[in-house]
Amino acid sequence: MTVAEDVAISLPHAPRAFFGQPRALAYLAFTEAWERFSYYGMTALLVLYMSQALFTPAHIGQIAGFAAFRAMLESVFGRMSTLALASQVYGLYTGFVYFTPVFGGWIADRFIGRRNAVMLGAVLMSAGHVAMAFDASFLLALSLLITGCGLLKGNISTQVGELYDEDDAAGRTRGFAIFSMAINVGAVAGPLVCGLLAQIYGWHAGFGLAGVLMLLGLATYIAGFRHLPEPTRKVRTRAAAAGQGELRIVVALFIVMAITVFQSIAFYQNSNIGLVWVDQYVDRGVLGFHIPQAWFVAINSFVSFVAVPPLFALWRWQARHGGEPDEMGKIAIGGWITVAANLVQVAGCFTGARVSVFFPVLYNVLLGVGFLYYWPTLLALVSGAAPPRIKATMMGCVFLTLFVSNMTIGRLGTLYEAMGPAEFWAMNAAIAAAGGALAMLLARPIKRVIAAPAGRLG
Repeated sequence: MTVAEDVAISLPHAPRAFFGQPRALAYLAFTEAWERFSYYGMTALLVLYMSQALFTPAHIGQIAGFAAFRAMLESVFGRMSTLALASQVYGLYTGFVYFTPVFGGWIADRFIGRRNAVMLGAVLMSAGHVAMAFDASFLLALSLLITGCGLLKGNISTQVGELYDEDDAAGRTRGFAIFSMAINVGAVAGPLVCGLLAQIYGWHAGFGLAGVLMLLGLATYIAGFRHLPEPTRKVRTRAAAAGQGELRIVVALFIVMAITVFQSIAFYQNSNIGLVWVDQYVDRGVLGFHIPQAWFVAINSFVSFVAVPPLFALWRWQARHGGEPDEMGKIAIGGWITVAANLVQVAGCFTGARVSVFFPVLYNVLLGVGFLYYWPTLLALVSGAAPPRIKATMMGCVFLTLFVSNMTIGRLGTLYEAMGPAEFWAMNAAIAAAGGALAMLLARPIKRVIAAPAGRLG
């Protein structure tokens, strides 16, 4: 027998008053909606801001510490054009935003708790958005945003999972889908509002608004503080066999996370080179109005919001008829829908010198549906299956998939000018296809490991 520290979750026994879910989900969802409003509003501007303004000769010398930073990057990746440099910095930033949640989860599990970690993260992110309003503090701003997101992101997702009993897999999946719906409300509004402000009043107006919205997220979280779950610790004995079984479950979950990296690479390229392609080739004039590039990013988030109720209805209908896909099935479907989205971009490249807005719109619509199939499902799967004593750390590890994805996105973006648009989007379709195929091939063994009781594996 071995002695191990475990975590008992103290759940607020609140009535199910938010779309049939626990009331605490409302506070978590709206906090994340404001945070995503600020994040996606800022990232929708970022690569264009860097390539068209900040990294131009008139501004680049004003960034504190950037000469040394660029020299370090080019010592690793070689000389880069302005666009390649912007793509690489974008990839590093968005990658590390999703790397630090591992440490944020560990800090919460070991030291300060979920709620304190989320509040500290919100404060740091607010400071980072404010710092984005000035050229000189650009690198400081990215550092604050990365650190703050690390404390907030994984821990707030862990709290969503903790609102449900361990055996309530269906409820947890729907809870995360509603949580993702709230995220996508912010992800729609952020690019729309920040993008419009940037087009009318300049880049820094959009970045400044993002900081204000992050403060609203912090206020929302504080308002719901007493309703939110916080783990209490107790020590109990655990069989060695159970420990071995938990290890196999953790390994299986990491394999599932690795599979979704392919889907995420093909998905998140929409806010990097996707915006550059729209700026270069798409005819954005509609009835005399010139559509801001950032608005296209909002489309997939809008679809991910409005598609939740019909998707729930579809899943319920499939469940009644014995055909609802399991978690791995949904992840695979998300991969194949993402393949279709990137093939739409390939088709658009062959329609002429100026591409109709139909193609980037359909591309983002399909991405939004694919996202709903694979991402909330992954969060729910890890939240339900991860060992309780490392649950927040494992939820942080989920965001490692986005670290790897965004680091890869930034690097792949440097190939865009040399490859050409059609080949570039075909490459992304192939990447998504690899994820869909792996999810189908490995579904049965992964399900067997995760479904088995910890002490009966092997």
